[in-house]
Amino acid sequence: MKEAGMAEKGLIDRERPEDVKMAERVVREAFWNVYRPGCVEHYLLHRLRPHADFVPELNLVMRLAGQLVGQACCVRSQLHTDDGRVLPVLHVGPIAIVPEKQGQGLGSQLLQALIARAETWGARALFLEGAIGFYGKCGFEPASRYGIRYQGLPEGADTSFFLCRELAPDFLKSAAGEYAPPAVYAVSPQEAAAFDAGFPPKEKRSLPGQLFDEQGNPRFL
Repeated sequence: MKEAGMAEKGLIDRERPEDVKMAERVVREAFWNVYRPGCVEHYLLHRLRPHADFVPELNLVMRLAGQLVGQACCVRSQLHTDDGRVLPVLHVGPIAIVPEKQGQGLGSQLLQALIARAETWGARALFLEGAIGFYGKCGFEPASRYGIRYQGLPEGADTSFFLCRELAPDFLKSAAGEYAPPAVYAVSPQEAAAFDAGFPPKEKRSLPGQLFDEQGNPRFL
């Protein structure tokens, strides 16, 4: 997300039952054709809600003038350190702002609210996959600075997308190890396509810079 300029302040609160479908639509609009033709993130959100590690207290939506324009959530996760410890952390995402409201500072507002609530909730560190240009403004930094590796990637691979943020001072200071996103984030493109059939049709486009093809195969390999 690009944050260029100021916007009115959005109203941020926990997702309500009546927000469920609209939140999925917001996520769908925000991610459509960004990382692959179409997207799977709205189906991911649908999968996350009933999961045992989902944190309902940190399932947030943003409204402007009564309209739902943003969504963010967290899932409990674990960091396995090289000295044998298993540290409880949170994995962030999806986080989304509808395209027509991006670039106005709303994404930062939503993320800062999520960070503040996660700290109050008791989280000690947050992990996510995203662009440092956006998330760095809210205190995230490459996890590699703490010696934390992304599971499955070979030594020397580009891990600039793998970010973290300490909430408890020095929690990650001696936490070198390996991290894997929660297994629930592994979404079947076929299941996502079946779920997407319940939404209004949109054109799937193959665009430069996308990370995956429509079947979910990485384009950078």
